[in-house]
Amino acid sequence: MMLINGVVGHELPATDRAVHYGDGVFETIAVFNGQPRGWHRHMQRLVVGCAKLGISQPDTGQLASEARQLYKDYGEGQARLVLKLIISRGSGGRGYRPAAGVAPTRIVALYPWPEHAYDWYKVGIRLHVCETRLACNPALAGIKHLNRLENILASSEWQDKDIDEGLMCNMQGEVIAGTMSNVFAVIDGSLHTPSLGQCGITGTMRARVIEAGVELGIRINERAIQLEELYEADELFVCNSILSIVAVRQLGEHHYAVPGVVTQRLAAITRERE
Repeated sequence: MMLINGVVGHELPATDRAVHYGDGVFETIAVFNGQPRGWHRHMQRLVVGCAKLGISQPDTGQLASEARQLYKDYGEGQARLVLKLIISRGSGGRGYRPAAGVAPTRIVALYPWPEHAYDWYKVGIRLHVCETRLACNPALAGIKHLNRLENILASSEWQDKDIDEGLMCNMQGEVIAGTMSNVFAVIDGSLHTPSLGQCGITGTMRARVIEAGVELGIRINERAIQLEELYEADELFVCNSILSIVAVRQLGEHHYAVPGVVTQRLAAITRERE
């Protein structure tokens, strides 16, 4: 179920720039017993994303109110749900240049919790190394803009049901992220994650993992990572706001022991903050 500009519905005007150009941003938020997890982090990134694209700043209080309304009307009693927020620039004429004074479109949607997540926690996941690369553009790096065609192409590369997620590199062959997740490697007791200054999304769970690592006294390295380094890692895991932390059991033909000790410690401390 979803609200479009506060009204129950599933249809956008054909003139909306989200339809024509993917001109907007979005956030995907875990809801536990009616409480959106990490709300302030998501709102901070949403505000930054709108600012980068020059979209009028959203009323985060209004979004929170509509999210509560949607849960009350359609989600009451469900322990876990997925909340998605979309801010489009709104409707405008043909052409890339945005018209002045366009009112943004806001969409607040509620979805069922993905059941496969529970199995992933138990046995870990298998990663496919994607051929599709992420283009570098610092102006768009970090934000969750609506243009996700690279991720769509990458996610379409495999049909094997035993593969759960794809690993994506940039045009230089450096590891950036999963198609729907951020990536961490444990190497000699330190935590390593790709720097995202050129492309990729600065995940809210990624930020929580880094904070948890600091709290546990683990050295954190945000840097350029080559694919070959992941094959030599002691542990590998992915994370996002819905899945939290999920261990990787296999990358390509390389296998990892699951669950790893550091991965378990980080997963435990991030769960405590839920």
